[in-house]
Amino acid sequence: MKEYLIRLAQVHESFRKPEILALAALADVKIEVHSYSEFSPFCTVKLRDETAARALISRSILGKGIFELWATGPTYPELHATIRQNTAARWADYQSCSFRFEVDAYQGKRSVAAQRELIESFSYLGFNGPIVMRGADETFCVFEEWDGSGTALKQVWMGRLIARGSRDAITTYDLKKRCYISTTSMDAELALVTANLTFAAPGKLIYDPFAGTGSFLVAAAHFGAYVAGSDIDGRAVRGKDGKKDVKANFKQYGLEGRLLDVWVADLTNSPLRAGRWLDGILCDPPYGVREGLKVLGTRDRERVKEEATPFERGAITKAEKLIRDINGNRQPHYIPPKRPYSFLAIREDILDFASSSLVDNGRLSLWMPTANEDLTELSIPTHPCLELVSVCVQAFNKWARRLLTYRRLPDSEIVYSEEFLSRRMEKLGRGDFVGAKADELNDFRRKYFEGFKLPLNGFEAQP
Repeated sequence: MKEYLIRLAQVHESFRKPEILALAALADVKIEVHSYSEFSPFCTVKLRDETAARALISRSILGKGIFELWATGPTYPELHATIRQNTAARWADYQSCSFRFEVDAYQGKRSVAAQRELIESFSYLGFNGPIVMRGADETFCVFEEWDGSGTALKQVWMGRLIARGSRDAITTYDLKKRCYISTTSMDAELALVTANLTFAAPGKLIYDPFAGTGSFLVAAAHFGAYVAGSDIDGRAVRGKDGKKDVKANFKQYGLEGRLLDVWVADLTNSPLRAGRWLDGILCDPPYGVREGLKVLGTRDRERVKEEATPFERGAITKAEKLIRDINGNRQPHYIPPKRPYSFLAIREDILDFASSSLVDNGRLSLWMPTANEDLTELSIPTHPCLELVSVCVQAFNKWARRLLTYRRLPDSEIVYSEEFLSRRMEKLGRGDFVGAKADELNDFRRKYFEGFKLPLNGFEAQP
């Protein structure tokens, strides 16, 4: 095992390590994380060889590049001593090739003259090839990490570039340049990271039951997966003016061949064939803030049952009823009835659906809101068929949202607890919340509009 340094982007810090580990698992690369901190962009790992390093970083969104680590130390004298001691036998391999040196100072700054002086301090390496700023055969980089004030050097590394990450995909799929978006479209960077955590890859089938404008589907297709999606909002699926829709986004990026279809449906009334044939599910279900969370159905089923239909009155035949239902549902502007639904219930529905639809080791990536650490949090949902792999957090002002990633366990590893069975029975007993109001069914929605008030000495803060 050789040591490598991964230069990470200093953004979405809690997502970076889970993405690296997910990519290692996807590429079947054995990895040992030697050092990692959310407060630093430098991560050192041990890998088998350069081939493994390239496979690991090639599709990383939060990793800028991976470098063969030649030396590290708290000061430059110690760094140079380690380079001379450990790598002298390798200098001849790069004596005549074209090369370039880079200086990457995190939380610090060096002038051009200071950078040149620093680079010249490595002249003992004896590289006699031409210096090429673009397209050089080899790139060497000196990494510096300074303290927060930028006055004291904490650590320095020196390494040889093996491969760059895929952060250019963020620009390619930038929402500002996309044909069809809405206010709920997930930004390109997090959509691509979510696709990585879900193992989107060639030959995989990925499904989004809350597709919206298709941000996750586009991201998964970028990595070569076949994708399909659905959404309860027919307006999102149909798009605008018959020209701007989900399919138009795929056409924009030349990914039409990877989109199977997008249709209007509700996860609680899914038309998909039962069975475990999906490789991955990724979704950002509605939080019910802009409007209460809803599913297909009528608000008051008891009242509907009391009103006799034409078929029940004998006014039409069964065949006529079937034709009438089909024709009514096929009207271009038909909007099926909807009713309020519990946010906690939809989380359980997603996990149930994933457990019955994913193949062994298939992945579910689920976004869900929560309060910040000082406030009451929504619990992380669990399921005996699903193993929680990672929890990533994106913080906002007074609340946050988490990306939860699960792995579908093989049947031989599943253990149904008494607590889970009891919870299932409780869910069956309370039904599906017919007739309740949106705020009663969605604790997060209620707290959002209350401003996430902090409790003071056991009493709720008053506005």
